[in-house]
Amino acid sequence: MALVINGSSKRIGLTLSGGGFRAAAFHLGVLRKLRAYNLLDKIDLISCVSGGSIAGAFLALHWKNPDVLDLLDDYLATRSVAVASVLAGALDPFHSRLDKLADSYERDLFKHKTLGDLAGGPRLYLNATNLASGNMFFFVTGGGKPSEMGDYELGVVDAAGFSIARAVAASSAFPPVFPPLRLNAAEYPPAVKCDYVTLSDGGIYDNLGINPALRPRNALDYVIVSDGGKPYQIKMEPTESGAIVLKEGLDIMMEQIRGLEFDRIQHRHMAGVGPRPLWFSIDSTLGQEQDGDARFASMIATNLKALDASERKVLSRHGGALVASRLQTYAPELCT
Repeated sequence: MALVINGSSKRIGLTLSGGGFRAAAFHLGVLRKLRAYNLLDKIDLISCVSGGSIAGAFLALHWKNPDVLDLLDDYLATRSVAVASVLAGALDPFHSRLDKLADSYERDLFKHKTLGDLAGGPRLYLNATNLASGNMFFFVTGGGKPSEMGDYELGVVDAAGFSIARAVAASSAFPPVFPPLRLNAAEYPPAVKCDYVTLSDGGIYDNLGINPALRPRNALDYVIVSDGGKPYQIKMEPTESGAIVLKEGLDIMMEQIRGLEFDRIQHRHMAGVGPRPLWFSIDSTLGQEQDGDARFASMIATNLKALDASERKVLSRHGGALVASRLQTYAPELCT
């Protein structure tokens, strides 16, 4: 996976945001373009959240399969897991909606593989939010290093035998549609400090997955940030309804955090303590291939429903065009 520029080895990270199947299809376009530039197999670290975790974990599981991106595209075109999981979970007294979501990932994507089965790929972070400690909770594997899970406050334990499907389900358990994943001390021994922990969608803490890419232990030279999340939209008639006000307030906070994260990676690089950032969002018009791609892509719903051919085409084209634009403008040395 080594990339050598002017005789010096460089390390590249890629973060894949949340945003349901829409984000996964957007990221798919990014992955296709990176492969076209002969960069995909040079990626050293992938940090994923929610919909990005679906794409990232599937890519890592099939790291050496040349058809992996076509297989992911087929999945996004033919599966709708959210509605089925909600209904099945509501009718099953012994399993939650999250269990049903994990079962669907198991059946269609991960086939009972565990984090230890991803050892041959890049370093992969599947990020969730720990509702017990308030921290990012990560499942990490690959890159020739141990498979682990935990957070910096409660601690980290071995996770080689932990189900990929359950890790991805925890990362994509967006509330209130899906309840959090519960881990007791038998699965995660540090949970004894608080009886058990519950893990919800990673986007609650960091919807861009940037945090692992900035850790000194990962020592990246470049980080490509693919943001397929929901852009905030101006309302011509702002709401006054109590429940909707709460939702809009959360959306505003998420947008604020998103902006702060972009500032964070930029200023860390300027201070000489972070990788060079190459970031773009789904609503970016700078670099779009066709007029209207950014608007069309941004209007697609963020859920786990199958995408039609026109949606997948625009999302993939737009993601590919944006990463190409950023590479050519800010890191042309990677394109040669």
